Amino acid sequence: MAGHSKWANIKHKKAAQDAKRGKVFTRLIKEITVAARMGGGDANTNPRLRLAIDKAYDQNMPKDNVERAIKRGSGELDGVDYEEIRYEGYGMGGAAVMVDCMTDNRIRTVADVRHAFTKYGGNLGTDGSVSFLFKHCGQLIFAPGISEDKLIEAALEGGAEDVVSNEDGSIEVITAPYEFMAVKKVLEKAGFKADLAEVTMKPSSELLLTGDDAIKMQKLLDALEGLDDVQSVYTTAVLDE
Repeated sequence: MAGHSKWANIKHKKAAQDAKRGKVFTRLIKEITVAARMGGGDANTNPRLRLAIDKAYDQNMPKDNVERAIKRGSGELDGVDYEEIRYEGYGMGGAAVMVDCMTDNRIRTVADVRHAFTKYGGNLGTDGSVSFLFKHCGQLIFAPGISEDKLIEAALEGGAEDVVSNEDGSIEVITAPYEFMAVKKVLEKAGFKADLAEVTMKPSSELLLTGDDAIKMQKLLDALEGLDDVQSVYTTAVLDE
C-alpha cells in the first residue's frame, strides 16, 4: 500500500463525518433506543448502552434526548420499533463493503441498499460473505509526527489492546469495543487527542484502489452513507487520492 494513502483516507473519512453531522443525532438516538431495548435501560449493566450514551454526550447531545431514547427503548415511552440488519457486498476490484442499518421497514431498506450497490457498480452479497474480514473494535488514529513512545506507553497503561504504527507515520490505538471510551479518556488526560476516534469494524486487510476505481468506489460509499436507514458503512478499500 502506498505510504500516504492511509492518512489521506483518514482525513477524508473525518471530513465526511463532519459533513454528515446533522445525521449524527438521529443515528445515535436509534443506537441508544435499540441498546436499551436489547439489554435494558440501566447503563451500569448494559455496556452497549453505556457506549452509546458516552458517544451521544461526546457529540453534545442534550441529556433530555438521551433519556427519552432510553425510555423508548425500555418501553416506558411509545416509539418506533427499530430492527438491526447488516448487508454485505462488494465494490470496485472486489473490495468488501459492510452496511449496518437500523430500520422500521426491512423491505424499504434492502431496496435502497440494493439500488445503491447496483447504481454505482457494486454487488450485494449474501450474509457472511465479507463480515469475517472485519474485527469489531475501538480505533483511535493519530496524525504523523506524534511522540510514538509516549503514546504507546499511555495507551497500554490505559488498557488498549494494541498500538499499530503505519508506514506514513500515523499511529492507531486499538481497544476492545466497550473499553473504547475509557482508553480515549486516559489518552486525552495524557495530552493525546485522536484525529479520528470511533468504535468500528476494522478490516483485517485492505485493498488499494486508484484512478477511476477509487472515484467510483467513493460514489458507492457516499450513496450508502446517505441512506436514512444506514448507521455505518465499512470497507476494505483504501482510496488513493
